[in-house]
Amino acid sequence: MNSLAPASFGAALQAAGEAAGAQHYPQAALYVVATPIGNLADITLRALHVLRIVDAVACEDTRHTQGMLRAYGIDRPSAQLLAVHQHNEAESAQAVLARLAAGERIAYVSDAGTPGVSDPGARLVAAVREAGYRVLPLPGASSVTTLVGAAGLVAPGEAESAFVFAGFLPSKAGERDAAVQQLATEPRSIVLLEAPHRIEVLARALASLGSRRVTVGRELTKQFEEIATVEAAKLPEWFAASRDRTRGEFALVLHPAPAETKDDAEGARVLRLLMAELPLKSAVRLAAEITGAPRNALYDTALRLRDDMSED
Repeated sequence: MNSLAPASFGAALQAAGEAAGAQHYPQAALYVVATPIGNLADITLRALHVLRIVDAVACEDTRHTQGMLRAYGIDRPSAQLLAVHQHNEAESAQAVLARLAAGERIAYVSDAGTPGVSDPGARLVAAVREAGYRVLPLPGASSVTTLVGAAGLVAPGEAESAFVFAGFLPSKAGERDAAVQQLATEPRSIVLLEAPHRIEVLARALASLGSRRVTVGRELTKQFEEIATVEAAKLPEWFAASRDRTRGEFALVLHPAPAETKDDAEGARVLRLLMAELPLKSAVRLAAEITGAPRNALYDTALRLRDDMSED
C-alpha cells in the first residue's frame, strides 16, 4: 500500500469530523469499513470518522492495520486491535460479540478493499447478525468494481453487460481447468482475482477460452497500475513479454462470451473426457467427429489440456 506521512491527512481528518460527525453512530454495533486497495487517498470521510470513534478495530492483520491507521494520523493501542482473519474468524467472532454485549462500537476492516468480498468478514457479519446486533456497512474501495468500471463491458448486441463474481479459482490444476470450462459456458462477464505467484498458471488455463477478451488489472490504484485487454489465447504471451507484468495483485474480467466461445468450451469438455481414456490423437479425431469443430483447433486445445493435466 502506498505510504503518506500522517500530516498529509490532517485536513481530511478534520473534514471527516465536520462531514460525518453529525450522523448517529449507535453503540453495540459492528461497522464494516471498506479501506483502500492500494492508494491511501481512496478512503471515505465517513470511514476516517468511524475508525476514530469506535472502541476497537477488528482486522485481518493487526500490524498492517496499525500502519494504515497511523498513516492517517489515527493512533490506537494494540489492545484495541482484534485479529479476525480466515483462520480464526469463527472463534474471534465470539470476542467481538462479547464487546458488542458490553455496548461497544466495533469496526471491521480487511487488509484492503471491502470486507467479505474474497476477504474475511462474512462469518463475522453472519455471527453478529445472528446474535441480534446491528451491522452498518461503510462502502468504499473494491478491486471488483474498480476493474469492472474500467473494462468497458458490452455484451454482443447489447448496450451493457451484467457480471458475476467468481473470485479465486482452485489452486489444483484439474479443478482449476474444470472451473474455467464451467466459466466458458457463462455468457455474462466474470470477475476473477489472483495472486502473483499463480497468475501465469491462471493465464495458461484461461488461454483455452480462445478469442474471449480478458481485461487484466494489475496493481490497481497504485503507482505502477496497469490495465490491458487481450484475447484469452494470448494471455500467456502477454505476461511473458515483461516480468513486471507478473508482479503485484491481480483482478481480471472475462468479457461477455462471443458465440464461438461456447463451441470452444464444448470441444474442450469432450476432449478432456476422451483424453482420460484414449491417446491424444485418437481423442482429437473423435472430438472432431462429435462436435464438428476443426481438428487443428482441437489438437491445440488438447496439447494445452495435456500439459495442465500433467500438473495434477
